[in-house]
Amino acid sequence: MRQTRHVGSFLRETEKSGRIVCGRRRLAAAVLWLALCLTGCGGAAGGSEAGGDLSEGSLGAGGSEESTQSSQAGVSDVELTPPTSFLGEGDMELADMWPSCDDRALGAVMRKAEAGEPVSIVCIGGSITQGTISSGAKDSELLKSGEIPSKRAYADIFFRWWQERFPDTEFNFVNAGIGGTDSYLGVHRLEQDVLKHEPDLVLVEFSVNDGNDNFHKITYDNLIYNLLNDDSAPAVMLLFMAQTNGASSQGNHVLVGFHYSIPMVSYANVMSDMMETGRFSAKEMSGDEVHPSALGHAVTGEILWNYLNSVYEVRSDLGEPDTEAVSVLTKKAYGNARILDSDDIVPEELGDFTENQVCWEFPNGWSCDGEGGIVFTASFSRLGILYYATTDGTCGRFEVLVDGEHVQTINADFSGGWGNAIMTSEVYASGEEAVHRVEIRREADSTGNKFHLLGLMTSGSGAN
Repeated sequence: MRQTRHVGSFLRETEKSGRIVCGRRRLAAAVLWLALCLTGCGGAAGGSEAGGDLSEGSLGAGGSEESTQSSQAGVSDVELTPPTSFLGEGDMELADMWPSCDDRALGAVMRKAEAGEPVSIVCIGGSITQGTISSGAKDSELLKSGEIPSKRAYADIFFRWWQERFPDTEFNFVNAGIGGTDSYLGVHRLEQDVLKHEPDLVLVEFSVNDGNDNFHKITYDNLIYNLLNDDSAPAVMLLFMAQTNGASSQGNHVLVGFHYSIPMVSYANVMSDMMETGRFSAKEMSGDEVHPSALGHAVTGEILWNYLNSVYEVRSDLGEPDTEAVSVLTKKAYGNARILDSDDIVPEELGDFTENQVCWEFPNGWSCDGEGGIVFTASFSRLGILYYATTDGTCGRFEVLVDGEHVQTINADFSGGWGNAIMTSEVYASGEEAVHRVEIRREADSTGNKFHLLGLMTSGSGAN
């Protein structure tokens, strides 16, 4: 049985030491470092603020859409051929070029599914994970010819592998992608949108929306750290995407994955080579430079199928995953990260704010059309503001005060932007968790009077 919720091939080898590694080809350290530098030199879309809007064909976190499908009995022993065949010789070596990844946790999930036990799988990321497919220059031709059987996002193709490989297993597939969001918001969403599903496997994709900077290196690191140290102890896979202009935070994300020795695959590397060798053009890989076309999603799905096939071939030979806690790469900054909305916290003062829903992804917020003046008391060491910016010129500049001190001004006017957007801003950081008074009010010279507060993003310094 398959249940899907929208929430928002090559062999492995076992070393004599017992450590499981990705074993196609042992790349020299110099080559690995060069790859890191090359993939990490471009800036990514977005910065410490993240915006999101639903695009045509997208499916995101928080939705109620579910589908169930009856399964055939048994486990499929037939070799699963990917739905498409765009990868050429050497492409998987580009996609899977890191020799230190440990496949034991992923193999354990496959053995669990093979035994007929229920399995929960979550994908978290931005609009690419959510399901946005741009119109590539060759999509119509490829769909008409059947080279792409149907227009499907990579997450759906990824889920399909599990369903076809283990047709008698009950799966809970959760798509927790939200357009325009980064790992800063992602680390605060883990508890509600990922971990509550008690996942056996989590696939993480934030390489397009994260900036290639230290801030996002820390937030991404904490997101992976919090996943690996959760009581559910899920297997974690990293997927690296990129814009057709090369912008990606893959460089930082590789360093995080390398630290935790978790499986990593790169669409960014393959896409770049396809364009450089003339196999496909940038306009064929993406219709808007940012989101993959149907071709781009098909290539991503093909990479994932080949990787899963290669692990499946040796699943019985892989040992049990480590159960010891892992150490953080950067610093532990987002323990107990969460989003507090009107279901979680009652303001001490509302001012001109009233409870209101402006977007379905974060429905339990507050809005004002005046001076503001909403006041909360909350415990945290770090505080972020989750808000909704609009392009109609009605939203204004609102200041945030912590314990009576001005910490930041947030401009929710997104006039001239690409659309109304979910945005975030970290406004306060301290080394110690304490109880604080938070106030949000309109700046005196603001031309706009509206502000849509979606939630407070709080975290402490302690472990989850």
